[in-house]
Amino acid sequence: MLKQQIEQDLKQALLSGDKDRATTLRGLKSVILYAEVAQGIRDTGLPDDEVIALLSKEVKKRQESADLFAKGGAEDRAAKELAEKVIIEAYLPKQLSDDELAQIIDAAIAETGADGPQAMGKVIGLVKQKAAARADGSRIAATVKDKLANL
Repeated sequence: MLKQQIEQDLKQALLSGDKDRATTLRGLKSVILYAEVAQGIRDTGLPDDEVIALLSKEVKKRQESADLFAKGGAEDRAAKELAEKVIIEAYLPKQLSDDELAQIIDAAIAETGADGPQAMGKVIGLVKQKAAARADGSRIAATVKDKLANL
C-alpha cells in the first residue's frame, strides 16, 4: 500500500538525515491519518486510490503556494514549495501525455455522442473515470472545452 511506502520512506529519510524529505513525508502521513480518522477507518486505512487523491490535492496546494510566493517575490519559499511538490509527485501515477489525454477525450466524445459544448459535463466525467489520477481535472476540462468548441 502507498501509505506503508510513505512510512518506510519517512523512516529512511530520518535515518539518512534528509530533513526536507522527512518534513514533507511527515506532513503527508499526517494528511492521510487525518482523513482516516475523519472517515472512522484508522484501523483499516484508506485505499490507495483515496491516498492518491489526497496526494494530488497536496501537489496542487504546493503549486498554488509556489505561484503565490513567486508572485510576491519570495523565490526561496517558492523553491521550497516546488521541492516538496517533486517529492510528493514521486508517489503519484505517471501523468498522461497530451496525446494520450487527447485520445481518451476523443473516445469519450464518441462514446457520449457529444456534439458541442453543452455536453462538456458528460465528457469530463467520463474522461476523469478513464484517466483516474493520471491527469489533473483542470487540464482535462480545458482540453475537453477546446475539443468540443471545435466540433
